[in-house]
Amino acid sequence: MTQTQIIAARLALLAAILAAWALLPKYGLLDARLLPALGDVLEMLVKQLGRSQVQEAIGVTALEVIVAFVIAVPLGAAIGVAVAELEYFGQIFKPMLFYVFSVPKSVFLPLFILVFGIGFSQKVAYAAFSTLFIVIMSATAAVESVKADHVLVARSCGATRAQILWRIYVPSMMPVLLETLRISMIFNFTGVMIAEMYASRTGIGHLISNWGENFQMPELFSGVIMMAVVAICFNEAVRLLEVRVSRWRT
Repeated sequence: MTQTQIIAARLALLAAILAAWALLPKYGLLDARLLPALGDVLEMLVKQLGRSQVQEAIGVTALEVIVAFVIAVPLGAAIGVAVAELEYFGQIFKPMLFYVFSVPKSVFLPLFILVFGIGFSQKVAYAAFSTLFIVIMSATAAVESVKADHVLVARSCGATRAQILWRIYVPSMMPVLLETLRISMIFNFTGVMIAEMYASRTGIGHLISNWGENFQMPELFSGVIMMAVVAICFNEAVRLLEVRVSRWRT
């Protein structure tokens, strides 16, 4: 299939899903109390976006996501590079990292609440913690993906350590690192939402949790659409950048 046909098929699938969402509740084939019609949800979405409470909640959540991301990514990347490059350090910490990575991070949330209380710092710390380990593992894989032959040839030609880092490591690691940004943002965003839903007084996750508990389904689905649009936009932006730099591997 050509790229145009693939895009057309995707759009057709999306249109079919949206049409089913709009028509099935309307004609009673699905319980509208559980799945409101698409038109009702979109109408509620417009109303919600005009409310100051929702705008403030979105701003709080966005700030928490950005701060946690800025903390987790550089720290995780530095640890990942150290684990891959320093053999002694890697042999000590790799088993521990794999163990903690395999444990669901939600089990640690009560601990973060006890340490940080219920507030901004608790949500940022938990989201950064949830994101840190995927960044470490991905950064380690990125360093290990660099071809040893390229490094050997560069050294044979008299390249300095800085030149090897900039001309060999960075181009080879960039596609993996960009993929890491996409995945880590998913973990980061999920961590913030879980923290807001579990124990919070602010943020869009807190509002979504309240809407669900009070069976306000149009509000609930409008909140889900808000978060889905933000996540999709970020994912696609990084994916397009990843495609552009993937040619560096060759």
